[in-house]
Amino acid sequence: LGGNRPLPGCEPLAQAYAGHQFGGFAPQLGDGRALLLGEVVDTDGARRDLQLKGSGRTLFSRGGDGKSALGPVIREYIVSEAMAALGVPTTRALAAVATGENVIRPEGPLRGGVFTRVAASHIRVGTFEYFGARNDIDALRLLADHAIARHYSEAAEAPYPYVALLESVADAQADLIAQWMSLGFIHGVMNTDNTAISGETIDYGPSAFMDVFHSQRVFSSIDSGARYAWGNQPDIGLWNLTRFAETLLPLLSEDPSKATKIAEAALSGYPERFGGQYIARFRAKLGLPPEAPIELIKECLDLLGAQEVDFTLFFRNLTRVAGGEDCKTLSAMFSSREPFETWFTKWRAEANPVKHVAKMRAANPTLIPRNHRVEQAIQSAYRGDCAPFPRLVDALAAPYADQVEYADLETPPRPEEIIHETFCGT
Repeated sequence: LGGNRPLPGCEPLAQAYAGHQFGGFAPQLGDGRALLLGEVVDTDGARRDLQLKGSGRTLFSRGGDGKSALGPVIREYIVSEAMAALGVPTTRALAAVATGENVIRPEGPLRGGVFTRVAASHIRVGTFEYFGARNDIDALRLLADHAIARHYSEAAEAPYPYVALLESVADAQADLIAQWMSLGFIHGVMNTDNTAISGETIDYGPSAFMDVFHSQRVFSSIDSGARYAWGNQPDIGLWNLTRFAETLLPLLSEDPSKATKIAEAALSGYPERFGGQYIARFRAKLGLPPEAPIELIKECLDLLGAQEVDFTLFFRNLTRVAGGEDCKTLSAMFSSREPFETWFTKWRAEANPVKHVAKMRAANPTLIPRNHRVEQAIQSAYRGDCAPFPRLVDALAAPYADQVEYADLETPPRPEEIIHETFCGT
């Protein structure tokens, strides 16, 4: 797990892929600090990829050392395992290893680490783009057939398997992004090389969960145009899927015009699919029955943004009110009480707390991997104290439970603890 010697029988390799990064196309990227060890079949019969990150140079390192500092290793471990506990499709963490050597970064020497990732696969939109950019139709067909067999076997039985593949990937991304947004999660680097065909969340470099809500909240230090802000994620998802569809055009029809129309039709269901999932998840968070007006959702988020209210804490306190507690703690979160009271009165009239409180508890976590807590665990590890890291992981394993022993991890950051930016681990 430190990457010092291969596992018996494995033939490690670095994968090639391309990608649109912040809208600009790079025809060759690839695993610059990652190494695929191989595939294993898990106890449920599912096939999984095992990959090392930070184990050294590869053919795609582009002048880099191929290594990782311990901080990005800890961040991906914490956030990916928290996402799994929250019920979000995600790659998983198998191990975090300190290498015992330093890596040199602009801020100076940092303790090195290696991360072992488990994924349904590492096939990305960018993997398809790599062969699309080379107009290698045979490779695209082989890759598409492999993706169908690996992830969407039902598509193989469809009248048009490649159309079914496109529709399946689009549905998976719509569902995933709706779930991200319902938890206040910002991926931070939704490039096409970070869009997994499987529908799992992949790559947690500059990702973060919001504290104070704002629809245009950004954490990535290089996303100066807010391309990947919280509220832009659905549109970016469709943009990425359109790039995926472009690679499949030669497989959809020999007639380019007909292929384009087929692809457009396949993607036309994405907005409705995303919208349905988004509304359903926020209805659950607010305890709203199906007949309640969806305007209550938008009004709620507008209110949170206008008064700079903590996203996770608001929904958990609302859940406690639905469970019978008084609303003093909830109302105290608002600097201007009148707008809150107006919305709260509407919510009271439309919601059915007694009937829906169980759904609210299952939709509104008490604990998320707050950015300042992740950063504290990272900085402690750099100083040689790794204790906060497993404690945070243990706490986040039951995010919907009230855990008295971890109550300190629920609180938003104090002003001096706020993390305004996160960085890609390279």
